[in-house]
Amino acid sequence: MNIKDIVNRDIVNLTNCEQEPIHIPGSIQPHGFLIAVHSNTYKIEFCSGNSKNFTGVSHEQALGKTFDTVFGEQALIDLKDYIEKKLMLSSSLLKINLFDKHFVCTVHKSDSLYIIEAEPASVNEIDASREYNQTSQFLSYMHDTNTFKELCQLVAKGTRDITGYDRVMIYRFDKDYNGEVFAESVREDLEPFLGLHYPHTDIPKQARELYMQNLLRIITDVDYTPVPVYTIDDSEDKNLDLSLSILRSTSPIHVQYLHNMGVGATLTISLIYQKKLWGLIACHHYSPKNLSPELRLAAQLQGHFITSQIDLRQKNEEYELSQKTNTALEKLNAISITENHTFDELIASPYLLELCNASGVSILINNTVYKNGLTPPDEEIQKLSSWLATYTQNGHTHTEKLISLLPQYKDMCENASGLIYHSLDIESNNCIIWYRPETKKEVNWGGDPNKSIIKDEKGLSPRNSFKLWKEIVDCQSKPWEKPELDTAATYAHSLQRQINLLIITQEEEKYRKLSELLKETNSELENINWISTHDLQEPLRKIQLISSRILSTEKDIPEKVEDSIRRMNSSANRMQNLLIDILKYTRLKHEDSNFEPVNLTDIVNDVIIELHETIEEKQAEVQVDKLPVIQGVPFLLKQLFSNLISNCIKYSAHDRNPIVKISAEAVPVAYNDVDKMLYRLVYVADNGIGFEQEYAESIFNIFTRLNSSSEYKGSGVGLALCKKIVQNHNGYISATGNLDEGAVISIYFPANRVAR
Repeated sequence: MNIKDIVNRDIVNLTNCEQEPIHIPGSIQPHGFLIAVHSNTYKIEFCSGNSKNFTGVSHEQALGKTFDTVFGEQALIDLKDYIEKKLMLSSSLLKINLFDKHFVCTVHKSDSLYIIEAEPASVNEIDASREYNQTSQFLSYMHDTNTFKELCQLVAKGTRDITGYDRVMIYRFDKDYNGEVFAESVREDLEPFLGLHYPHTDIPKQARELYMQNLLRIITDVDYTPVPVYTIDDSEDKNLDLSLSILRSTSPIHVQYLHNMGVGATLTISLIYQKKLWGLIACHHYSPKNLSPELRLAAQLQGHFITSQIDLRQKNEEYELSQKTNTALEKLNAISITENHTFDELIASPYLLELCNASGVSILINNTVYKNGLTPPDEEIQKLSSWLATYTQNGHTHTEKLISLLPQYKDMCENASGLIYHSLDIESNNCIIWYRPETKKEVNWGGDPNKSIIKDEKGLSPRNSFKLWKEIVDCQSKPWEKPELDTAATYAHSLQRQINLLIITQEEEKYRKLSELLKETNSELENINWISTHDLQEPLRKIQLISSRILSTEKDIPEKVEDSIRRMNSSANRMQNLLIDILKYTRLKHEDSNFEPVNLTDIVNDVIIELHETIEEKQAEVQVDKLPVIQGVPFLLKQLFSNLISNCIKYSAHDRNPIVKISAEAVPVAYNDVDKMLYRLVYVADNGIGFEQEYAESIFNIFTRLNSSSEYKGSGVGLALCKKIVQNHNGYISATGNLDEGAVISIYFPANRVAR
């Protein structure tokens, strides 16, 4: 049986230090021993090299055997009972007796393995009143503190009292995971770290991820010699994930970092808030130090207490701020934007600034800037609004450092380092922007953050200088708090609604005036129709009557006079037909309440019968295929096809007999890509004089004629009347033509109106 260790011997360098696989070091710290058994068979798959020091059984003797074979049946019963009660990773530790030696164990599962980490049980009994005293202490913390910072300071002191470490720090992360010593309790002879900042590289990403999984981490002696973990060499890449291990060996980079700080032992407790790593309780001792598992749990309880209070304390502080901002919001909502209350009055209100504790505000409406307080110039506001509209897609954003988005705006830092932006329109640059000025601050770093990792002749190492390093942060405003952002958003939406309501009111007034004008115009048109049907037709009838009587009764009329009278009579007839067509056109109304199933084949056949004399006279041929049944008004459809067939015959070529063909597509078709409805398509084609395609649209305009009235008689209303009839049937009509070859009229009737 071949046995191998799984120690990770990869060399850490500048290119891979942030990817160092710290969860699989293949070794542990020596203050306990580790055994990993298969979850089904309890066969020992991994064993640390120091098991003999604690139990008298070496890793060679243990590997490949079952847990009870090595440690006895009672030990296996105790282990299984602990696992079955689902106590793994709980505050209840496994207490087990191995070869008459008492151990306290943490147990967790990794893939198909149970990992057991055993440490000698403490000989000192834990005071039963400790838990009560600690709970009482937590209650006193809540009563004796006003701010969250004060609370953290008391927790740091309490943790140091419990654990005896030389230094206890409450370490808080910012959004970029740079750390700040937020509270501290330290031995009097040591230099305090309170208020110092540390770069995010001090705790790299993979370490932060492990802190999220394993909430307590202890190093009892930074000068320890790592103990290898062994396994049977029966497969390649065999390894053991120690992410949740309490004994897991530490990265050599981190060990060197602690050496450089002069630290001898550490205890680290994760502070998790809203599923993120909010911070750490970091305990430092300047000589080796171990804590019993029970004391570690007591210290961890301090961490749980802090995280339970983060939300409560922050909400209390936010509530006080919310009260102030909501008061301003209520007073501001009393100012309505109407015809009588303009944006000038709104922008002058002090509540608009108090709303989110801003120093300046601007409103851009239809390229007009209204502003108050400390703001950029109007021209810069216009440019900024345009950029923000594009950047947010007419949404909203906020920042404490505008130059991080727009480096070229550094000149505006003094008045506008921070801003809250809300668009007031989904299409234009209309918006409201609140501004905050630059707040210069001094940040004290524990060493130069730009030199967190050093490469020298010895290779890669963490920085060894923690000398105070000061940085001046400029072009950055005071951060916007959540209540301020919420109140600004609420008012921006309210203002947007008011503006939309004002626009709607103005549009309604405009439409009301247009409606009145339209009503007057329609009334005038009705008068014109009355004049057309009565007053104008009466003199025409007299002209026709007198001219016809003269032509029929008078015998000796000079030829020129007779020709003039006939032309006058013909003009009067054309004028009368024009008036009749105009009357038909104006009386057409868009109403589908009278629609009924109409067989177009029957309609066209009726029209052919009515036009029989004209067809015979012109020796025309009208061919009719099977046409669809549609929903429509029969007499209007008869008028439609009567006009179209008459047009085809009227505009026939002199050198050939007219042929009119009326056909239809067999299945419904789409009119275009935009209109998703399907239509019944009917064609009316002829072999007449045709037209140039550039006139395909204009031939449907009223009074439009492409040919001289002397050669082809007509009023110019026929096709316009056809278009209106088709539109009243919710359809489309179009034309294609070739000069001297003929034309095709295409009519689209909605297919969803087909009777089934």
